[in-house]
Order: sequence, then C-alpha cells, then structure tokens
Amino acid sequence: MASKRTTTIIRILLFTATLISLYFVPWPIVTAWIKPLPDTIQEQVDKAPDYGFDGIIVYVDQAGKAPAWYTAGTHSRETHEQARPDALFKIASVSKLYTALAVTKLVSSGKLDLDQTLAHYFPELADRIEYADEITLSMMVKHRSGIPNFTDTYMYWANPKDNNEDRLALILDQPAAFAPDTQYAYSNTNYLLLHELINKVTGQTSFYTIKKEILEPLNLNNTYGSIHDVELDRVMSGYYVGYEQDLKTDDNDLMLATAQDLGNFLRALNDGSAFKDAEEKALYSSIYEFEHTGLIPGYQSIAKYHNELDAVIIQFTNTVDFEGYNWNLSEVMYSRILKILKKETSN
Repeated sequence: MASKRTTTIIRILLFTATLISLYFVPWPIVTAWIKPLPDTIQEQVDKAPDYGFDGIIVYVDQAGKAPAWYTAGTHSRETHEQARPDALFKIASVSKLYTALAVTKLVSSGKLDLDQTLAHYFPELADRIEYADEITLSMMVKHRSGIPNFTDTYMYWANPKDNNEDRLALILDQPAAFAPDTQYAYSNTNYLLLHELINKVTGQTSFYTIKKEILEPLNLNNTYGSIHDVELDRVMSGYYVGYEQDLKTDDNDLMLATAQDLGNFLRALNDGSAFKDAEEKALYSSIYEFEHTGLIPGYQSIAKYHNELDAVIIQFTNTVDFEGYNWNLSEVMYSRILKILKKETSN
C-alpha cells in the first residue's frame, strides 16, 4: 500500500496535470459545442461571426422540399456587402470528386487503365518518383501511392507555386512516404498528376474534360476552373487570421462553384445521375468517395449527402486561422446545422 506521502504526491501530480490539460483545452470550440441548439438553421448560421467567420453560406437540398440558402456575415470586408447565396467559392479539395469522376469516365471509355503504372503514363518520371513502376492509377486516385504531398513541404502556403511544374518539382527525387498500396496518406500530388494525365490522354485541359463530361450534362453552369474565368466581384472574399489581405485573387488553379451548383453535383453523384450506367457508378465507388471537405487559406468547404435525411448540405466559411480552430469550428457549425435539420425532419 502506498504511503500517505506517496498518495499526496500522486494527487498533486494529477491535479497539476488536470490544470495543464485545462489550459490547453480549445475553449472556443467547447463553448460553441455546448451552447443550446437554436430552433432554426438561420439562427445557427447567424452565429458565424461569434465563431470567427467573416462570412458563411449554407445550402440545404432535402428531397420533397424546395432548396434553401442561409447566409450571415459579409461577402467582402472591403465593400461590407452581405454574404451572397449565389457567390462563387473556392472549393479546394472538394474538386477531387470531379477529378475522380472524370478519371472514372475515361477508364469506362477505355482511354485510361486503373491498373497501369505511373511510369507507363509518365516515363519521364520513372527515375524521379520512387516506385513509379509500381504505383498504379488506382493507387493515385485512392491516395495509396506513397507519393509525397507537395503542400506538406516546408512553408508551402507562405509562398505557393502558381503552376503544376513548380509544384511537382517540390517532391521530385524525394523518398516515398511508404511503399505503394501499403498505407493511405492524403496527397495533393496524386491529383496534380491525375490532372496532368487527363490533359495528356485527351489533348485538352482537365477542366475542359470535367466541363464536357460532367458539368454540361448536369447543367452545372456556375462551376469554373479558375478565378481567371469569372468576374472577381462574384467570388466570396477569403481571409487568414492576422493577415488583412483578401485571398480571393490568389491564383491556386482551383475550381470555384456556387453552393447550389456544388449541391446539385453532390446529389447527382449520390443518386447516380452523374453516371452513364450502374457499372460506371460501381467503378467510381471502388476508387473514391461520395463526399468531401476542402481547406486552403481563406476558404473552408464541407459537402456531404446524408442518406437518412435524403439531404445534401453544403457549407462555405471564409476565414481560416493558424491554430486550426476555425476548421474545428466550421465542423461544429455543420454538425449543429445537421442536428437542427434532423430535429425539423422528425417533427
């Protein structure tokens, strides 16, 4: 049995550990999470400024109901214009859904082979990307290639590259993160290479293929491949905490969409209307997912379909911070909106 002195020391250590853990608790997140749930989605969205967001757009498409938009905050600090439901937003990694679908359609038409290797498609990279002769197209789509992620290179977002050649150069001749198909690790380099491959086999830009194969058939007329394709005042401003400049003019080669266009795409992806037949849908489901999130400086997006509600919920928030609190708070916001929708549906 421990002595009284030992017991006292243990209690002091435990108390000290508790104080330390409380010091590091992300209280803004905890506070946002435990507050009483509002009665309506709009009331929850109106709390966006309290969460640290300059602006927010939420789009809800539930079967049997008219689509609904909810906004709060500003479209731009400079103009003080209120957040616009029809604003264009940089959807960041959510665009991988479109890329994976474009790859699926090219595989379905016989222009690509999921089992073919990176070295086959890009022989010039055979000696510059480790395991290039073992990495298959399927592994790249699934993030199981082991190719290093160029956005993980030191201080990448402090000075992002403005073209794929320079982005790819950041990881060339570097060791693999792991042997092909032995692990999963999210890597933007996979999708950079997929875009280049689509360009190569079609003779067109990857966005041209996405537009012809996906956007036009689905009548998605408010989705674009670059800020250069749109009027800038349509784009919601994006901000980084502690950095005053508007980030919407940053050229990241990223897709933009309205919340409704993204919502319509996500529904089509989940109900099957984005595919030519059941076989193509099965092929897609074997290599990628049906929902996604996106995060770059200034822009956070969540795009999900909830089967139990037959509802698509899109959320755009336009403020990002270094600590990651804003991302966590965007997830809290989304989860509370989902809870309110479930509550409304059950009543």
